[in-house]
Amino acid sequence: MGPDPRGPAQPRASGAGQDREDGLHQAAGSLRVLELHGSLAEALCLDCGQREARDHLQDRLREANPEWNPGIIAFAPDGDAELERQSESSFRVPPCLRCGGTLKPDVVFFGESVPRERVEAAWSLFSEAERLLVVGSSLTVFSGFRFVERAVRLGMPVAIVNRGPTRGDPNAAIRIEGSLSEVLPAVSEALASG
Repeated sequence: MGPDPRGPAQPRASGAGQDREDGLHQAAGSLRVLELHGSLAEALCLDCGQREARDHLQDRLREANPEWNPGIIAFAPDGDAELERQSESSFRVPPCLRCGGTLKPDVVFFGESVPRERVEAAWSLFSEAERLLVVGSSLTVFSGFRFVERAVRLGMPVAIVNRGPTRGDPNAAIRIEGSLSEVLPAVSEALASG
């Protein structure tokens, strides 16, 4: 964050690097968003690299599974759900439209590496920053935590807003416990009023 051309007291973010896959930053109007772990908005073919819009794939999933109805599903906060084995065995995933290969969400799963070009783009965005604000992340995985580590090495202040402890808490100049929907508007208002 730094001074905004609209006025000296307005907070400004030069960009957002996120480890989420849900597109919330874009929906909120952020223009420079780097999705470190990919995006659920697209599926990726593991064989040829072809991408397909998730909405389009969703239509194809419904067409391939007209009788499939898992019933009432309880979703976990990360979107996972527990299904009965018989529901899984009858489900058909359509192949890639280009090569017939296997599709997966265009996100980095646990055990996979973030693509090198995406990491380099994240470091480029980081290099423009004067401070690092971490919101809504436990920083459990190294791909996000390494930005906190580098900020500390460079003497860059780190602020963390999260519900629950994070791996970066010992490095935070400021640590705020709470709901992002409550804390962030209050911080923005406080910064704007000087």
